[in-house]
Amino acid sequence: MESRDQPGAPGTGPGFGTEPGTERPPGAAWGGFRPPPPPAGPSAGPPPQGAAPRALAAGLLGLSGLGLGHLLVRRPRRAAVSWAATGIFLLVALPADPDGVPGALVAAYLLVLVLAGADAARIALRTDTGRPPRPLIAAVLGLLLLAVPVGGAFAYGSARDEAVEQELLDRLEKGDVLVAKAAKSPFALSRPDYHRALTLYRELGERHQGSRAAALVPARLQAYYDTVAAPYRAKEHCEAVAPLTYLRTVPESVDGKLLGDLAGWPDTPLAESLYACGVSRLGGTGTSSGGEELGALLRTFPDSAQAGQVGPAISATIRKQVAGLRSGDPCTVTEQLRGTRTLVAALPGTSLSALEPQAEAGVRDGVYACGVDEFTHERFAEARQTLGDFADTYKDDGRRQQARNIAIAAEIAEDRPAAGKRLPRSGRPGGARMELVISNDAPSGVEVLYTGPVTGKVKLKGCGGCARYSSEAAGSAKSCRANGRSYPKVRLSLPAGDYHFLYKRGSDEEAAVDNYTSGTSVKPGYSYTSCTYVVEQDKYGLDLPLLPDPLEPATARR
Repeated sequence: MESRDQPGAPGTGPGFGTEPGTERPPGAAWGGFRPPPPPAGPSAGPPPQGAAPRALAAGLLGLSGLGLGHLLVRRPRRAAVSWAATGIFLLVALPADPDGVPGALVAAYLLVLVLAGADAARIALRTDTGRPPRPLIAAVLGLLLLAVPVGGAFAYGSARDEAVEQELLDRLEKGDVLVAKAAKSPFALSRPDYHRALTLYRELGERHQGSRAAALVPARLQAYYDTVAAPYRAKEHCEAVAPLTYLRTVPESVDGKLLGDLAGWPDTPLAESLYACGVSRLGGTGTSSGGEELGALLRTFPDSAQAGQVGPAISATIRKQVAGLRSGDPCTVTEQLRGTRTLVAALPGTSLSALEPQAEAGVRDGVYACGVDEFTHERFAEARQTLGDFADTYKDDGRRQQARNIAIAAEIAEDRPAAGKRLPRSGRPGGARMELVISNDAPSGVEVLYTGPVTGKVKLKGCGGCARYSSEAAGSAKSCRANGRSYPKVRLSLPAGDYHFLYKRGSDEEAAVDNYTSGTSVKPGYSYTSCTYVVEQDKYGLDLPLLPDPLEPATARR
C-alpha cells in the first residue's frame, strides 16, 4: 500500500519539510513562504552585471557639478552637496570680475566635483540600482553634461576678459576726465592732474598691450600733448614755458615707442617760447628782465635759430633804452639799462660779450641823465647823490666836472632853493673877474661851496688861537680884526653875477654847528672880503653883503 503524507500534517505537504536526501535552504520559512529579498546595497560578492559602464556614467555625470551622478545611483542627499558647491561657486564667480575667481575657490570646487564623481562611480560599481538607464546612454549623457562646466569655464573666461577690457576702458576714461579738468586751471595748479593722467595712459600702453584701451592710448597721448601745450598754440609764450618744459620730461617715464614723434616734439615750441617770452621782458628789472628765459634758451638749445637771435635783440633793446633817456623818465630808463647790463653779464656763452660795453655805456649815460633830471625837478638830495656817485665812478668821463658842479649846486639848493633855479654852466664865462677873499676866524675848518656864473668849492683850515664869539653882534664887530693875527684865507676870482654860498663845518669838535647858506651879487669893478666865524649859539657869522632869497642888489666895497 502506497504511503502519502496527510495534508496539514506537520512536516508534510508542499513547501514544508524536505524531500528525502535534501536540505532546506537557508532562510526558508515554515509555512511555505519565502522572505522578501534584502534591500539593494554594497555587495560583498562580485559586482552586479553592467556595473562598470554604470560606474563610468555615474562618474562622468558627477563631474558635471549638477549632482546627476548621485541621482543616477539614487543618492539625492549626496547630490545636494554638488548642488550646494555649484551654487556657492556661481555666487562668488558671477558676474565676471577682472580679477577672476580666487584660485583657492576654483581648486576647492574642482576637488568637490572630482570627489562627487568618484563617489558616484564607487556606489554604481558596488550597488545594484535596479533598472538604471542603459549604461551607454548614461555615459554619453555624462560626457555631454561634462561639457557644461568646461563650456562654462570658457564662457566665464571670455566674460572675464570682457570685464578686464571694460575696466581698462574705465581707466582710460578716468585719464581723459583728469586731462579735461586740468585744462581749466593754470598749469602750476593742474600739473598733479596731468601727471596722474599720464600715469594711467602709460600703464595702459605698456602693461596692457593688445587691449582695446591700449590701442586708444596713442590718440589720447596726442590729445594730452595738445592740451598741455595749449598756451603755446594760443601764442601765450611766457605761460607756455612751464608746460612745454614738463612735456620734455615725459620721455623719461614713458616708453619712446609709445610716444613716437611726440617724444621730440616739444623742443622747437619750447625754444620759440623761451625766446619770445625773454625778449618780451627785455627792459624790465629784476626777475622780469627776461634773463631766466633767455638763459634757459642758451643753455638748453645753444645751436637753435632762436639762440642766434638773442644778441641782436638785446643790442636793439639797449639802443632803444638809450634813446629813451631823452624822451622818457631817465631815472626809470637807467634802472632798465642796469637790468639789461646785469642780464648780459649773466647770460652764458661768449657771443654776447660784445654787448657788455654797449650796456655799460648806456648805464653811464643814464646815471648822468638821471642826476640832471633830478636837479631840474628840484629833487636836490637825490641829484647830489646821483651825480656825486657818477663823478666818483666814471673818472675818465668828460662830464665828470659838470656832474660835480651840479652836485655842488644841488647841495646848496637843499637849504637855499634859489641856488637850484638853473643848472650850473658847463663852461667858464669870459669877461672881467672880481676878487673875493674869504677869511676864517673860527677854531675849526670850513668848506665853502658856491654856485652862480661859476661853481666850485674851497676849504679853509681852522684858525689857531681863534675862539667862538658870544653873539653875532660881537662876531660881526670883531671877526678877522685882531692885530697881528694871520687868518686862513682863500681868494676867488669870480665873474660878475649872483652867487649862492654854503658854509660847512666838518671837524668833530664843531659837528654841532649848523651849516649856513647865503647869497650875494658880485658886480664889476668891486672887490669883496668875507670873514666866517662861529658864535656860542652854534651858528655861523658872515660879514659878506648878503642877498635875500630871491636875490636883490647888495652894497659892495670897492
